[in-house]
Amino acid sequence: MVHGGFMLSNENQQTLLQLAEQSILYGIENAEPLSISVEQYPQELQKQRATFVTLNIKRQLRGCIGCLSAYRPLVLDVVHNAYAAAFSDPRFPALSQKEFPLLEYHISILSPSSHIHFDSYDDLLSQIRPGIDGLILTEGNNRGTFLPSVWEQLNDKDSFIKHLLTKAGLSSDYWSDNIKISRYTVESIKP
Repeated sequence: MVHGGFMLSNENQQTLLQLAEQSILYGIENAEPLSISVEQYPQELQKQRATFVTLNIKRQLRGCIGCLSAYRPLVLDVVHNAYAAAFSDPRFPALSQKEFPLLEYHISILSPSSHIHFDSYDDLLSQIRPGIDGLILTEGNNRGTFLPSVWEQLNDKDSFIKHLLTKAGLSSDYWSDNIKISRYTVESIKP
């Protein structure tokens, strides 16, 4: 699924999935991400893009790490985020060799985010698009994001926002006029 005009060819999608897998395997063997030469990849994979790499085992989350802003080439972002999702997600122990063959990969390539202007909680709810929008919630030093794929578990707008508030370190019923919400869309890549 893509919203936002950027669509990779099937071949380039497969390249990114292979790089994610290779980076994790390299990490198991060498305790560092795979080293690549960006110039060896097609031009569209060299563009600066922000990604998240999500790892699942038997449909259960096993790691998810990413960046909200593009600051490095797409191929590098995937290689580093795949490694980090496997070995540096603070919610999980480092991935073991035994778990490696069980991994399911999901790469989300993010569009640039845009601020949502709203004047109340209900106004915000009326503007968000289930299944399409990833959201970034910021309140002071608290910040959290949910990728659009989270709509599969939290499919009503109110639950989505309440869980996002909790993820950002706030109570689920917290609300203030200082909350800022931005949205982004993703190109979703799965095997």
